[in-house]
Amino acid sequence: MRKRRFGDRKDGRRVRSAPIFSKVMPYIMKRRSDAQNFFTDKLSIDKTEKFCRDKVKEGKKNFSVLHVMLAAYVRMVSQRPALNRFISGQKIYSRDDEIVVNMSIKREMTIDAPDTMIKVVFHPGDTIDDVYEKFNKVVTETLEAGEGSSFDKVAKFLSNLPGFVFRFAVAMLFWFDYHGWLPAFLTNKVSPFHGSMIITSMGSLGIKPIYHHLYDFGNLPVFLSYGSKQTEFRLAADGSVEKHKYIDLKAVTDERIVDGFYYASAFKLIKRYVENPEELLVPPEKIFYDVD
Repeated sequence: MRKRRFGDRKDGRRVRSAPIFSKVMPYIMKRRSDAQNFFTDKLSIDKTEKFCRDKVKEGKKNFSVLHVMLAAYVRMVSQRPALNRFISGQKIYSRDDEIVVNMSIKREMTIDAPDTMIKVVFHPGDTIDDVYEKFNKVVTETLEAGEGSSFDKVAKFLSNLPGFVFRFAVAMLFWFDYHGWLPAFLTNKVSPFHGSMIITSMGSLGIKPIYHHLYDFGNLPVFLSYGSKQTEFRLAADGSVEKHKYIDLKAVTDERIVDGFYYASAFKLIKRYVENPEELLVPPEKIFYDVD
């Protein structure tokens, strides 16, 4: 990890050598909601499902496509590090060797069960087994915390304030965040609006994925959503009919962090790793780091 310099943030290093066009765009599109791009793809899970079943047989309880998706994203960032950038205060920053993933989970799969948010920190060299262990550890700790997560506690405190005080507090949070003055424990441990990426599994709800908007508060540049498993029948070269499984993936991205060519190459890698999860069993041969 590079040494922090003046002008860097607690949660990121200023990217000073970004192209001029990239430095201008945050001033043209000031809000993250101004800069949203939408992307969709179809990912084959024929090999992925077998891979997950084999992992369960190894003793990795509840190993699923979600773990593969997370590991694929982590591996992609190790090869395309600029996807780990974010925009704050109309400047470009990079998280370097921390890949912070946010996700909403339910304490029980019922309509009335409350949601809570988790944050999991990965590193570019993590294998899929590392991702499984880190993710499940945070989920287990969160579900076992009867008093709620750190996010739950902060959200409860704010929600109990009088309305006008709540509005003022939120306005101050926006202002402090713009200048990079929020305490590290908020951005790194509590806030679900700060991180490398946020992901949701619509498949666990039995529906297709949605395009989920990005948040103007915080700095999340990518929102991924994937849906329930689907079946399709394809005509093979010999005239026979083949049965295949796939999932739909939808992404909403902040176009200001990288250009379209870079995003395209990144999503091609995600597709490759999800469809060939055995590549994630070993660390990457080489880890790439973002420019200064």
